[in-house]
Amino acid sequence: MIKLENVYKSFGDNHVLQGFDLEIAKGTSMVIIGGSGTGKSVSLKSVLGLITPDSGKIFVDGQDVTKADRDAFLARFGMLFQGAALFDSLPVWQNVAFRLLRGSLARPKDEAREIAIDKLRRVGLKADVADRFPAELSGGMQKRVGLARAIAAEPEIIFFDEPTTGLDPIMSGVINDLIREIVVEMGATAMTITHDMTSVRAIADNVAMLHGGKIRWTGPVAEMDASGDPYVEQFISGSAEGPIEAVR
Repeated sequence: MIKLENVYKSFGDNHVLQGFDLEIAKGTSMVIIGGSGTGKSVSLKSVLGLITPDSGKIFVDGQDVTKADRDAFLARFGMLFQGAALFDSLPVWQNVAFRLLRGSLARPKDEAREIAIDKLRRVGLKADVADRFPAELSGGMQKRVGLARAIAAEPEIIFFDEPTTGLDPIMSGVINDLIREIVVEMGATAMTITHDMTSVRAIADNVAMLHGGKIRWTGPVAEMDASGDPYVEQFISGSAEGPIEAVR
């Protein structure tokens, strides 16, 4: 479903992606791990066409990202942003139904509200949350609203950007379980970027280790602990010793 071939991207002297290669099969969940500033977000934004690579190719379902019709292309995606990224001035249901109220996916307002409430229920929130504003919700509830928004338009592909950042361990577990359930239920292709190993083990079918602008190892999550790759081993153990240098 998603394929990146020898992708390079620099910002001035900052060489972020340096021969990035990755394939994500349709209906599978890929989690990209790596330290802060290694290019995880840049790879995600490149797939969406928000960043144009300096060189290399990116395909989604066989289509070159740079040649896709933007509206139709982006309609295939859902996204759970880091920190939920809700619109403070809109009530919860309008946040969830944001894409259903405008553009090519627009629905009548009553229908959009009904879908939003249904998606809120799917992530464990009651209907009375719909008319509240984001500031009235806890961090965990906001994250659930963000997840409801990500699935509101029944996307084929869902991106998760650090889905458990800022949450306590119990709520992180709840969000991880919800993500796994929903991705399997929808048959969606998922791409997650995170450094939370608990999320990796809960969400992933496959894992890719990014360091130095390249994927150093990729394989099934069940093989991660015995990968034999020094980058993976150091990252999952949290050791200060290894090929990944700690930034001081």
